Amino acid sequence: MSLLEFSTTAIRSTMFRLAHISDLHLSPMPKVRLRELLSKRITGYVNWHRHRKAFHQIGVLDTLMSEINKKDINHLAITGDMVNLATTPEIIGARHWLEKNCPVETTSLVPGNHDAYVPGAFNRAMKEWQPWVSGDKPTGSKVFPYMQIRGPVAIIGLSTSNATMPFRATGRFSKKQAMAATNLLEQAKEQNLFRVVLIHHPPYKGATHAMKRMYGFENFINMLDQSGAELVLHGHTHLNTRYDLNTQKGYVPIIGISSATQTHGDKKPVAGFNMFEISRNGDDWRCEHQRHLLNASHQHVECVETDQLY
Repeated sequence: MSLLEFSTTAIRSTMFRLAHISDLHLSPMPKVRLRELLSKRITGYVNWHRHRKAFHQIGVLDTLMSEINKKDINHLAITGDMVNLATTPEIIGARHWLEKNCPVETTSLVPGNHDAYVPGAFNRAMKEWQPWVSGDKPTGSKVFPYMQIRGPVAIIGLSTSNATMPFRATGRFSKKQAMAATNLLEQAKEQNLFRVVLIHHPPYKGATHAMKRMYGFENFINMLDQSGAELVLHGHTHLNTRYDLNTQKGYVPIIGISSATQTHGDKKPVAGFNMFEISRNGDDWRCEHQRHLLNASHQHVECVETDQLY
């Protein structure tokens, strides 16, 4: 069953399959007007043409999505950086890509730093991508956090996305957002749901250097200490990572993934996706993690790692 053919009745099956991709950096880059380059965008524009353009290709993403659609996936999580410079044509183009590939009922999206590249871009992107960043119930004027319940799984979407100065790609997670997310995590816990948290920046120390780090990670840790979670998914580093966080409520695996458009030949690992098979084991959860990466031919994706999270 493909995502496009998904039926909501399938979500009630005993096995829930969740796929995860990140950092799409959709291409090709639309034409950028000169006045749009009179900002931080000039550095990103130069970086795109000098390096990223050669290693981030839409055909790679097409291969990933084709493989995901063969896996009988129930839901897809995307953890940010849909675009590159967050120009209006890019943001609209990303919406068109979502409309073509990602049904609202089976997709959850959170933004990354590139989606808020300059002031005003974040609000524009959230308006265009609103169906994919909305919870089941309104949470007031602010988009984040949101919660979507799909079968036995509660997906809690968070945002660390904010405009920064040139040569910086930091994120920010506020105490206010953490408090609101704590309430959602508690509600999901009361319903005995498997709680998956989506966030762009990796929420732990040492994950990346200071110019790309997440500010407010202590708010994130306090949130999990208070309410717990079963799984955290992130992007940003373009790396295939796993970090096991020990909280006062128990262990929480934090999983990252490479860029969904990354080709071979660069220092970063090739494109891939995570897949999680979530089910009940008596009173406990079972969750198997599989990491799938693009092979050398660029025509197929192979499972290169399997581990049991629970």
